[in-house]
Amino acid sequence: MSEHKVSDEFDVVVVGGGVAGLSGALTLARARRSVLVIDSGEPRNAPAAAAHGLLSRDGVPPLELLRIGREEVVGYGGRILSDRAVSARRAEGGFAVEAGSGRVFRARRLLVTTGLVDEVPEVPGLRERWGRDVLHCPYCHGWEVRDAPIGVLGGSPLSVHQALLFRQWSPRVTLFLHTGGDLAEEEWERLAARGIAVVDGEVTGLDVVEDRLAGVLLASGRRVAVEALAVGPRMVARGEVLAGLGLSAVEHPMGVGTCVASDASGLTEAAGVWVAGNVTDPTAGVPVAQAAGVQAAAAINADLVNADTEAAVARRRAAVSGGSGGVFSAVAEAEVAARVLGERRHGLDPLRRSEGPARP
Repeated sequence: MSEHKVSDEFDVVVVGGGVAGLSGALTLARARRSVLVIDSGEPRNAPAAAAHGLLSRDGVPPLELLRIGREEVVGYGGRILSDRAVSARRAEGGFAVEAGSGRVFRARRLLVTTGLVDEVPEVPGLRERWGRDVLHCPYCHGWEVRDAPIGVLGGSPLSVHQALLFRQWSPRVTLFLHTGGDLAEEEWERLAARGIAVVDGEVTGLDVVEDRLAGVLLASGRRVAVEALAVGPRMVARGEVLAGLGLSAVEHPMGVGTCVASDASGLTEAAGVWVAGNVTDPTAGVPVAQAAGVQAAAAINADLVNADTEAAVARRRAAVSGGSGGVFSAVAEAEVAARVLGERRHGLDPLRRSEGPARP
């Protein structure tokens, strides 16, 4: 980290301004915490035309959803910085986060919501149509391709599962084995029972007509008509900013990519550092990421409340003791008696000794 002067200090710095980050920032700002969101403007779902599953906002364009979210955060006093957080380290009182511009920000706690990168298979044309008619999540896009001929590209650990899922939305589903190898007997049986066709051979390209997917091309020269292609990408967590805190991404238990491990609240193994959204849960859709941001923010605020209370108790003890015995001094005992007994207390009152002897 460079030696640039610290620009500002905040209760919480949120690294990443997607749905999880903005939801966390909104919750913290409403809890009257000082919050800074550092966002590089690279949302995972930017290629998609709409976000789905959000009650009362179903079908909202993803960038519009983020624009509204930023306005709401700012409306409660939060700050948004368009920049990239490049590193974080521990510093007195919490953390120091450096942005690409060289500015350094202090934070008592960190919430990292940097999301992930989808690594799609190396098939020509696949990346260009990602989020349009090359899909991965039936809950995000299934309704829009209902009843259409849907292909599923094999090679992912969850390809068969993905084919069975998309069968809920269309009776015309084809699994292309691609580079995935042969299937287990049980998998063949399950696919056959649901009427899912299976095509052997490597997929080498897409047939696109008037900017719409029309088919899949195989190495054999065969063309199979589809209007949507489901792909299981390798989902890689964007956790580089956490390296200076001793945290790194690990393999996800489902074998779909990497993630930064955390507990149910988003707390990582590094004290004071929370994560939320796709950086820790690759399978989370927009509603789940939003809820995770709120949950992590609530945990952070509770942690700060506890820290603030402990600090206040320490200050009070120091003030009350006045160097005369700490919390069990005569001054402290008299104050407790005054609070509990009021005028019913008796004996000497060290808080009033300076007023002279009591009059008869």
